[in-house]
Amino acid sequence: MTTLKDPPQNFQPPLYNQAAFDKIREAIDYQSTLALTAGGFAMGTGSMFHPVGWLIFGLAYKPLVVTQKLARLERIGTSIFREFEKEGVKVYPTVPVENNNPIDLFVRFPQTTHLFISIRSKGDREIVYNEAREVLQVKRKDNNGLKIWKPCPLVELADYEKWLTKNRDKFLMTSREAQKTPTAKVLLLCPPTKASANHKEHLYTEIGDMRVLVLRRKGSAFVITESEVNRFVRAWLSKYK
Repeated sequence: MTTLKDPPQNFQPPLYNQAAFDKIREAIDYQSTLALTAGGFAMGTGSMFHPVGWLIFGLAYKPLVVTQKLARLERIGTSIFREFEKEGVKVYPTVPVENNNPIDLFVRFPQTTHLFISIRSKGDREIVYNEAREVLQVKRKDNNGLKIWKPCPLVELADYEKWLTKNRDKFLMTSREAQKTPTAKVLLLCPPTKASANHKEHLYTEIGDMRVLVLRRKGSAFVITESEVNRFVRAWLSKYK
């Protein structure tokens, strides 16, 4: 079926593109204000007025990471939007998913292709893929051990794709677009976190003129750095336009 259900009364789709990034900036400004005032402890107690941007985006992430997370969402999401605005891109940040971390960025070129982008950082660490166990491991700074990355971003990315099929109505999306559109699942590592340079050659593929690490767990996910994001999206989009 390719039909689109009529949205319920008072339906509001998730914010996307500039409207969403304006609210993220609002949340960042609010977080900065909280950090500078003695009343910051009252956050979440109901005794303060919380702007819409904070309620949508700020409360979606853990307090210890929210400031950096919001800044990265705004920076990376805005960059993608500006680069591909003429191609009709829709960039949805912080899409809530039941029993899971939010989708950091859902990048949609309607009827053409989708990308789920998880933005992650583990500080000054290297990420290692254990192919036999199909798990991601974090290499400690002292090189004395590996710790399994939990929850696994590869599993989350696979779950996001399934979630979209069941929740396409939130985006006024036909079943055909939700189920048949080519989709890239992307793990974006922010510096100084980086993937180990010692992965086996068969784990790499070519996307356009890019050599990209591809890791398998409940499907395949591409691993890129923040500096590569627009180049990767361009190369991926060119496959389907």
